[in-house]
Amino acid sequence: MTTENVRLATRFAGLSGRAALIPYITAGDPLAGPTPALMHALVEAGADVIELGVPFSDPMADGPVIQQAGERAIAAGTSLAGVLDIVAQFRQQDATTPVVLMGYANPIECLGAETFIARAAEAGVDGVLVVDYTPEESVGFAEQLRSAGLDPIYLLAPTSTEARMRDVAQLARGYIYYVSLKGVTGAGNLDTDDVGHHVDAIRRHVHIPIGVGFGIRDAQSAARVARHADAVVIGSKLIQVIQDASQQGGPQAAVHAAAQWLGGVRQAMDHVQKGQS
Repeated sequence: MTTENVRLATRFAGLSGRAALIPYITAGDPLAGPTPALMHALVEAGADVIELGVPFSDPMADGPVIQQAGERAIAAGTSLAGVLDIVAQFRQQDATTPVVLMGYANPIECLGAETFIARAAEAGVDGVLVVDYTPEESVGFAEQLRSAGLDPIYLLAPTSTEARMRDVAQLARGYIYYVSLKGVTGAGNLDTDDVGHHVDAIRRHVHIPIGVGFGIRDAQSAARVARHADAVVIGSKLIQVIQDASQQGGPQAAVHAAAQWLGGVRQAMDHVQKGQS
């Protein structure tokens, strides 16, 4: 089987010309217990897909904000198995919003790829993005994901060659995650004209939605990116909002603040249509 995941395909097919909003949060931050409630709140605020980060001790692609979120989650006892439990809890009340796990190879390999895939499918995961799995190294893993009804999602970057784009196009399902900046998450200033140029180049090789992330820090930058991309992925700033509110008022305050902030992003994105100048 090589079919697309039903929830992701349905969600993107129903966007009616607008870009999807994909918030990234770290599972288990500030605590594992409130994470399903946080996910529900983000959906209510306008999230189309949830990217759920799997905490890892050596997150090489992540900047300080997400690194610290992972450290807090690990200190609170969050494991890969715990992340899958969070997804299963979320699914008890939400059967339609796609959930994508984003993380690193080590926790998956420690659990065992077959075990991970089976448990992820059972929990209700829709896609998996493994930052340090290149297309050359993960053909078998991608096939296993697709056979279980999960979409393998891959990164492309400003430095990606046309050959790499073609390689990714052969394996990826669900959407492509275009990393709009060189460096780690939360770094740099975003040039949306440059983003548009690279997205157009990627579209010549891939025929699935393209999400853009890294460097999107506010509603205005999200709206600008939404003119070019099929999806806007926003993580570091949202996690900072969660952390600040949690320190001041605890997990409940964090959930409320995150939803309020993301709602502002959704409103700004809804005022633009893809392709607008």
